[in-house]
Amino acid sequence: MAAADPASISETITAAAQPSENGSHLTGITQESDTEFTAHVYSAAMDKDIELHVLRPAGPIEARPTLYLLNGAGGGEDESGIDWKDRTDVVEFFADKNVNVVIPIGGQTSYYTDWQQEDPVLGRNQWTTFFTEELPPVVDSALGGNGRNAIAGLSMSGTSVLALAESSPGLYDAVAAYSGCASTSDPVGQAYVRTVVEARGGGNTHNMWGAVGDGGWAANDPLLHAEKLRGTAVYISSGSGLIGDHDNLNAPDVQGDPSVLAQQIVVGGVIEAATNECSHRMKERLDSLGIPATYNFRARGTHSWGYWEDDLHDSWPMIAKAVGL
Repeated sequence: MAAADPASISETITAAAQPSENGSHLTGITQESDTEFTAHVYSAAMDKDIELHVLRPAGPIEARPTLYLLNGAGGGEDESGIDWKDRTDVVEFFADKNVNVVIPIGGQTSYYTDWQQEDPVLGRNQWTTFFTEELPPVVDSALGGNGRNAIAGLSMSGTSVLALAESSPGLYDAVAAYSGCASTSDPVGQAYVRTVVEARGGGNTHNMWGAVGDGGWAANDPLLHAEKLRGTAVYISSGSGLIGDHDNLNAPDVQGDPSVLAQQIVVGGVIEAATNECSHRMKERLDSLGIPATYNFRARGTHSWGYWEDDLHDSWPMIAKAVGL
């Protein structure tokens, strides 16, 4: 079969794209390869364009499910520019899968939530609105989405994807959280969130969910609202924090740098041990509610990309089944 003309595919996508109810719309799309595109969608809620890395099977537009794949605290936009495409085999892995994959770029240290007010450093963040109301109708119309969706995330967004699934029950058929911390409103969860938003991002959590202990923290706590995951296929994973197979000089995060490896082992080990405890608590919560889920609690492994690539591969059969593939 002859390869589809890049211009015709991009033009088809542009012509088919329809705006969301609040006016969010596709502003541009460029084909990078047979299966890779870079798109931009204007978010009315945030009044800015959001960049998307899009993976889809080569060939004409057909009805397919969509997997939204969220980056970690850097959002793929921080100084490192690291995202799923840079650090994993996501392009090759999905090349023969009948699914549209959408990787948003942006939202660093925002927890991909709707902030109560603008932040002097992190700006206007209305990510729950974007992911649940603005983006899906644009993606479905442009890429031939069939209304079946899944969402997956790592680290910071491992928390976010659970909250997003709970905020709109039925929107996502499956949710996968890799090395996340479901609890946000207890002292441990609050400390974790503040470390990401304030220490790393320079933002103010008061602008996100209010003062620590205010109702906004509990309202956005996936552990407290786990009942809303009933009927959704759930995958949760984490490592123990001990050195594992991907903690070496050839690891994707390390790239031969001994100092980076040391940081991955020490800092990444501590972070992963903390998310492991959080993930086990989420299991206890789901078990108490009688909500089934798939768990992958590794005996070894730090907070790093090699393990998240493994998690994506491991969770894919569950995700594929949930979206009808």
